[in-house]
Amino acid sequence: MKVTDQLRDLRELDQEELDARLKQSRRELYELRFKLAVGQLENNREIHKVRKDIARILTVIHQQRLDMAPALEPVGAGLAPPVESAPEEDVAATDEEESE
Repeated sequence: MKVTDQLRDLRELDQEELDARLKQSRRELYELRFKLAVGQLENNREIHKVRKDIARILTVIHQQRLDMAPALEPVGAGLAPPVESAPEEDVAATDEEESE
């Protein structure tokens, strides 16, 4: 199964099913690590695959939480408009008056 198909399938699941898959994958990772420690694991690549699956599930869960969150205001939206500074010519003229 391709990664895009996996992601599509994960995105179609609801929160409870995602939590169940996450729990199952974490349990599988635990068992694979145990087998590795005992010396019974034949394919070390399985650990990598399960870790990637856990990361995909967590990513989908996080994306769903962000979609549910209300949209935030853009940065600086509640601030007052910037104050305009005096033109450069006026500043130069006041400097000349002060030096006299």
